[in-house]
Amino acid sequence: MPTCACKNRIVGEENHVCQLKPPVESNEYEEVQEYDPVVRYRDGSVRLRNPNIELMDQDILYHLALGSGSHDLVEMFGDVKFVCMGGTPKRMQQFAFYIMKEIGHKLPAGTTLLDISQYSYRYSMYKVGPVLSISHGMGVPSVGILLHEVIKLMYHAKVKDPIFFRIGTCGGIDLEGGTVVISEEAVDGMLKSYLEQPVLGKMLSRPAKLDRQLARELKALAHRDDPYDTIIGKTMCTDDFYEGQGRMDGAFCEFSENDKIEYLKQLQNAGVVNIEMESLAFAALTHHAGIKAAVVCVALIDRFKGDQVLAPKEVLDEWQMRPQQLVSRYITRYLQRKGRLSLEGHGSMCVKSPRRFKLVQQESENYD
Repeated sequence: MPTCACKNRIVGEENHVCQLKPPVESNEYEEVQEYDPVVRYRDGSVRLRNPNIELMDQDILYHLALGSGSHDLVEMFGDVKFVCMGGTPKRMQQFAFYIMKEIGHKLPAGTTLLDISQYSYRYSMYKVGPVLSISHGMGVPSVGILLHEVIKLMYHAKVKDPIFFRIGTCGGIDLEGGTVVISEEAVDGMLKSYLEQPVLGKMLSRPAKLDRQLARELKALAHRDDPYDTIIGKTMCTDDFYEGQGRMDGAFCEFSENDKIEYLKQLQNAGVVNIEMESLAFAALTHHAGIKAAVVCVALIDRFKGDQVLAPKEVLDEWQMRPQQLVSRYITRYLQRKGRLSLEGHGSMCVKSPRRFKLVQQESENYD
């Protein structure tokens, strides 16, 4: 075994740099992480909490119009790092074009972004380098179905350490319209911080936890010159847009204005700063899958001041860009640190089996 042979070494020197065995340069941003074997393989790729999937000949992701036997999911999605979800197809298409510009992603000449899930007629999905932009629809059932299939997609594609974001809108509690809210925790309409779901006749409860370190990192990316506030707080997720959120402008209302204001004050005293309809399932399912996740929404209205969103369309369009900008800052900074900006290529179909590909299309189109 060779030993240090440096001529000018000082006896007892603690910080001596040996010329025979120079130190290996460390990456300042290299992540040293221990993985939970329940939800990760040794290389950090996603592991499912469902042993049945491994035994299936093909796993058809009906609502995404993809399949593990029909598509080369590793080739198509293996480089994904960020999964960004929002309510409408149009918003997530806009985000796809926005993030493409921000990270300097280049499409091949004569091509455009492809809606990978266009044959599902349910969700839209765009791939921009390491970023997936997907519409999740409205409410817990819709986002829950999507998360099941996207988490399975991460497994089939052997994606390592993905980060999920929900980018959306909300009603604020004593917040001005345009305020950006980063959720630290999700609670239901009874202020319980877990998702309840009946499974085989029994109630299953899963904690609705979000990554608080990720929330703090997002908050740190808010600029001082942003013409709006960015805050962290607790988010209430409801199963309904009208009565469940204390609105008085639905088809039914059996409470008074005073009842509503008193309820909003109770929420405020409990630390709730905004109300929306997806965060509980988003937090619970990503946490159960061991996936780092955050929810970033913009308030469209202060619920103490009213129920209906009355801001002009151009104002609402600008407000809805604010969560996208914050998430984009995080993604851009991460890719800069990893030296992965200015990527080429785009999301496209990689078909392994034309017969199975056609089958998946037919199944997705016919599945209700």
